[in-house]
Amino acid sequence: MIEPVELADFFTTFFSAAMVILCGGLYALLFAFARVKNAPRLMPLAYIAYIGLAISAVLLANAANLFSSTFWTIVVLLMLAGYLLAPHGIWHLCVRTHEDEDEDAPETQKIFQP
Repeated sequence: MIEPVELADFFTTFFSAAMVILCGGLYALLFAFARVKNAPRLMPLAYIAYIGLAISAVLLANAANLFSSTFWTIVVLLMLAGYLLAPHGIWHLCVRTHEDEDEDAPETQKIFQP
């Protein structure tokens, strides 16, 4: 059984949980903005945000005593791998889904597209 978070680790748990949310959102935002605006210079910033997410998730798991159980260690690692790979998969899915729209659009509509 997992032991509850000690009072001394409460601030670490709170802060690292907030950083997981902030870094995860920043990673997704920078990744999407880099792809949509075709700005590859933003991609390293997205990966720096992901590194912040990974560090925060490890600190949170450690403060919440999740590494004492093999099951929760696997869950944390799967979450980190999934959040690293999911934006890539979603981007490719969106590109493939909207590929045919450009071919079906009338000529006048193609002129006004960036």
